[in-house]
Amino acid sequence: MKIKHLTQLLAASLLMLSAGALAQSADLKNFPKGATPEEIGKRVADHFVATPHTNFGRPVPPKVITYPETCTWYGALTFAKETKNDALRQELVKRFEPLFGSRDTLIPVPDHVDYTVFGSVPLELYLQTKDVRYLTLGKGIADKQWGPPEGKRVKPESHTFYNKGYTWQTRLWIDDMFMITAVQSQAYRATGNRAYIDKAANEMILYLDSLQKPNGLFYHAPDAPFFWGRGNGWMAAGMSELLRSVPKDNPNRPRIMKAYQAMMASLLKYQAEDGMWHQLIDDPKSWKETSCTGMFTFAMITGVKNGWLDAKTYGPAARKAWLTLITYLDENSDIRDVCEGTNMKNDHQYYLDRKRLTGDLHGQAPLLWCATALLRK
Repeated sequence: MKIKHLTQLLAASLLMLSAGALAQSADLKNFPKGATPEEIGKRVADHFVATPHTNFGRPVPPKVITYPETCTWYGALTFAKETKNDALRQELVKRFEPLFGSRDTLIPVPDHVDYTVFGSVPLELYLQTKDVRYLTLGKGIADKQWGPPEGKRVKPESHTFYNKGYTWQTRLWIDDMFMITAVQSQAYRATGNRAYIDKAANEMILYLDSLQKPNGLFYHAPDAPFFWGRGNGWMAAGMSELLRSVPKDNPNRPRIMKAYQAMMASLLKYQAEDGMWHQLIDDPKSWKETSCTGMFTFAMITGVKNGWLDAKTYGPAARKAWLTLITYLDENSDIRDVCEGTNMKNDHQYYLDRKRLTGDLHGQAPLLWCATALLRK
């Protein structure tokens, strides 16, 4: 009996050591069955395809495509590309086709960053299908962001930014640095016209100078001095998307890279033991939040894959985050503990009290981005 007991203890100890070693691994290619990016990405993408247009969880359908749906759609398309899943791509094309006809009113008017980001979807569809209808639509949306101010949402300061060479949609919320860079990076990828990516890089510098703090993180806005998780996630993902495409001779690239690396170093310090990040990054008592964790994981994976980050340092952090993040998926491929849509507010408790949603597209999208990033060469 003693021998049997000792054998069991030895086996358990070896299992714990093995699990610990697995968590510390820098390997971003090989994952256990059920945790591979191919499996997780397909689950989440298939679930998205089967889901009708959503309106931030409200029971009524949206009047236009919302930005969380745009981000998830874009993620599903990039995942289909990396996995060469033609069937998935066709389902995503099929989802778009009514927007050229009877449901064209669902296309957002590009008079705000949250609406303009929609252009990244038709531009990705163009890149994959070469259907010029997508290029015409997506390019028109991207161009509108740099055109003269117009529409109901125009504020007096919009003209000031525009006259200084920035987009009139500038509002200095960190969310914008994904919304703007995503569509402009896509326009550059689709057309090869450097004006798109160069303007986006210049815009990024404005936000870095205005919002990044000495610790590398970002306030939600100048008058909201809190390191909100998903807000910082938008910035991390936005810098990653921009750096993937901004030419090496762009004079703003070194400054953006420095800011990105400073942010990643800070995030490494604030990562929880299990790999997650918190609703307020620097408040360990705040709840662990999945959308920001997904965005930070995407940014780190992208950095390691492109050689911007040290693989031995950031590889284990990204791997641990991915393996823990996917445990928040339920049997319906809905991720839980997603912060609800959040406006800017100068109130610490406001961020702590945000509802935790399940299946919200703010959380579904980063899972697809991560799966795509893990599969990229």
